[in-house]
Amino acid sequence: MDTELELVKRCLKGDDAAWEALLQAHTHKVYNLCYRFTGRADDAEDLTQEVFIKVFRTLKTYDAAQAKFTTWLNRIARNHLVDHYRRTRNDRATSALDEQLPIPDHSSSGKPSEQVESRERRERLQAALNRLSPDLREAVILRDLQDLDYSEIAQVLDVPEGTVKSRINRGRLELARVLKRMDK
Repeated sequence: MDTELELVKRCLKGDDAAWEALLQAHTHKVYNLCYRFTGRADDAEDLTQEVFIKVFRTLKTYDAAQAKFTTWLNRIARNHLVDHYRRTRNDRATSALDEQLPIPDHSSSGKPSEQVESRERRERLQAALNRLSPDLREAVILRDLQDLDYSEIAQVLDVPEGTVKSRINRGRLELARVLKRMDK
């Protein structure tokens, strides 16, 4: 299998198969990141496409000496999400939670009761994530849902590693409080 750097080099030479390989390797994670930030499947799909358009247009600026490709990609996605967040602040204030669509989950068994329970857990988690401040939410999402390490998150967020650890800790505590309040 080609490494990401080899795929990037091939993409820059116009190799469509290499671009498709990069898309296949990263679309699901970028979509999940977008969904966790927006809480809406349709917005997540649109944002994922926009992120990859940006990646395609700026691929020549990728420098493997600076960061891993996934870190660079996550930074582009995160910056795009922050821009989207700023542009849609008023829209979010008026949208209702019941308009949100859950992420499809194909990991649960075929039993309807387990699928409903899994969907309810995802919706509950998403509702709780939506109540966190953007700084805390993005740190928790990148660590606990995207499984990035602290140094990668620090690069993506452009903050010191200590700040990342603090935000993750505070975000987890706040998320636990929100979930506990939702149980009452």
